[in-house]
Amino acid sequence: MDKEAYHAGSVEKSSNESPPSDNAARIVEEKGLRLGEAADMYGDLSRAEEYGYVSRGLKSRHIQFIALGGTIGTGLFLGIGRAFTQAGPLSILLGYTFTGVAIFAMMMSLGEMATWLPLPGAIPQFCARYVDGAMGFAVGWNNWYNSAITLCAEISAASVVIQFWNGAQDINVAAWISIIIVLVICLNIFAVAIYGEAEFCFAAIKIITIVGLLIFAFIIDLGGGPTRDRLGFRYWNNPGAMKAYKDTGSAGRFLGLFSTLVNAAFSYGGVEMVAVAAGEAENPRYNIPKAVRRVFWRILFFYVLGSLAIGVLIPYDEPRLLSAIDSGAPGGAASPWVIAVYRAGVPVLPSIINAVILTSATSSANAFLFTGARYLYALAQNGQAPRILLTCSKRGVPYYCIAITASISLLTYLSCSSGSAVAFQWFQNLVTIASLFTWMSVSIAYIRFHAALKAQGVDRRTLHFRSPFQPYTAWFSLIFFAIITVFNGFYVFGPFDVNSFVTAYVGIPIYFALYAFWKIFKRTKWIPSDEADIFTGKAALDAADAHWPERRPRNVIERIWFWIA
Repeated sequence: MDKEAYHAGSVEKSSNESPPSDNAARIVEEKGLRLGEAADMYGDLSRAEEYGYVSRGLKSRHIQFIALGGTIGTGLFLGIGRAFTQAGPLSILLGYTFTGVAIFAMMMSLGEMATWLPLPGAIPQFCARYVDGAMGFAVGWNNWYNSAITLCAEISAASVVIQFWNGAQDINVAAWISIIIVLVICLNIFAVAIYGEAEFCFAAIKIITIVGLLIFAFIIDLGGGPTRDRLGFRYWNNPGAMKAYKDTGSAGRFLGLFSTLVNAAFSYGGVEMVAVAAGEAENPRYNIPKAVRRVFWRILFFYVLGSLAIGVLIPYDEPRLLSAIDSGAPGGAASPWVIAVYRAGVPVLPSIINAVILTSATSSANAFLFTGARYLYALAQNGQAPRILLTCSKRGVPYYCIAITASISLLTYLSCSSGSAVAFQWFQNLVTIASLFTWMSVSIAYIRFHAALKAQGVDRRTLHFRSPFQPYTAWFSLIFFAIITVFNGFYVFGPFDVNSFVTAYVGIPIYFALYAFWKIFKRTKWIPSDEADIFTGKAALDAADAHWPERRPRNVIERIWFWIA
């Protein structure tokens, strides 16, 4: 939306009016950063005092580990197994690498925008300000629904993972669902710092596990396991490095490779969470660039090395892995890591890996409740959701947004019975490509943001964080994800399968229906670059920059820790 339409859709502002930096700085000094930001966003202090605002309670280590947690999901432990059996070791290595490059390009674009304006929810606001209000509406509600349903899916996954252990199989799954729902609500409802501490712990567990698994893979591959069998790259020769999929010969191997691009895109879902949390981060102009710059190394270390490790530990035609995937075996039984551990003869590790998968699913549920609530909050700031959703507690928690998003988690109980599970699966099918639309929307928003900076005389060299090779980086990620979106369901055409077709492509009409609804209802327009609102909310943040304490390491240990977190 343009400058005249912002301020929660109510306070008008001339498109030629400069940002009220002096007033915002004064409010920050007198009333504090929370009210200063709120007044700068909403246009007046009385509305800021009425609704309150989110709190910047996420410390540097929280942001760094949220970025890590968003990179390492259940896809790395479980989802990668299906791609591996479909395409082979070289294909998943290439697929996760290619998609990782596109993810990094998108995150560079998002990081620059989130550093310029670290707003709660971020993405819907960037789209509404720089592109079109209708795009902000479409991506915001699409993301909220995606977060809410994925919250259900992760809770359901966690309740199933628990059944990996024999003692848990006799307890009704609804009991586990209830425990997890209560847990994630408690982690979100009281203060954002509690959410940050939980994600810090969850991410630490995942990091330690994947690092341990990579070391384990290195040792086993060189013959250091109980069997003393040196594996090398034998499985790249037999059964082979690339498996044909849906066809034979070169065409089949290409389709196998392409299928890994689609799988990898789903596995990387949630990587943008760090930008959603930017509106509640301490010293965001320092912490957000630090987190975004390291995305490349996280992708390289965790996904590229992880896919390589799996490819040398087991063959893609491993019978136990194929059987577990086909039968929908619970928990870690369908994880290639667990199968590799069994083959290596290390009996205690499968339960440990399953416990990590459980914490990963719980972490994802926690994170998606947080992001869903912030997307709803961002929509309310855009004037595209009821204004009451702007209300925050004294600790800066948008509790109405959390309550509404958490209420959707009750749909998880549908997965308890076989009949209702079909309906639950349909809810999940509606969000299969929502992340791809989010990433394309980010790329489009950045292209317009880049043009707005130029049109309004802002030199990019003065930015706190400037992403490289722009706007070509954003164009690359946009084209890459558009290709994945259009062809993600290529497998349904031979032979044609109606259910699979709907699953693969139903997200496209949903997104454009949301876009068309707001376009027609509000008669929004494509925002010219010189009218894009790149300043509302920035003055208070600029005023706060000088007040964040500088972190100075006092010894070598602190120097290493500050580099990590």
